[in-house]
Amino acid sequence: MPTFIRHPKDFWAGIIFIFFGLAAVVIGQDYPMGTAGRMGPAYFPTILGGLLALIGVASVVRSLLRAGEAIGTFHLKSLLLILAAVVLFGVLMRGAGLAPAIVVLVVLSAYASPSFKLGHSLLIAVGLAAFSALLFVKLLGLPMPIFGPWLGG
Repeated sequence: MPTFIRHPKDFWAGIIFIFFGLAAVVIGQDYPMGTAGRMGPAYFPTILGGLLALIGVASVVRSLLRAGEAIGTFHLKSLLLILAAVVLFGVLMRGAGLAPAIVVLVVLSAYASPSFKLGHSLLIAVGLAAFSALLFVKLLGLPMPIFGPWLGG
């Protein structure tokens, strides 16, 4: 890392913001822009992408002006476990249902932590699954099974 970058976390966060902001602006160029009073399909992504890129530029400039800590170690195992948990959630939602998918998501994500305890994770997972089923299925009436066809639901 060059020595003029005093806060690497802000620097890389800014670079990511600039990248995604400019990507939204470039993708939005294929659609008609419209005006502020009659917005076209490109208006919203272009404005938000531009604002995100400006926030990224501010973050990069701030990284050059104020000191901060270095970027810590990259925990590949934790990253892959959390990614696998999210993918499994998507796969399990349709076949196993909302409650089992949430339990798998929470327990597998918690396993990525060095302070993982199975009992605590299961307790939180079951509570979150019950709360989600109550909120999304019962109260909001979203058409998703609490227990899917794989589990006889």
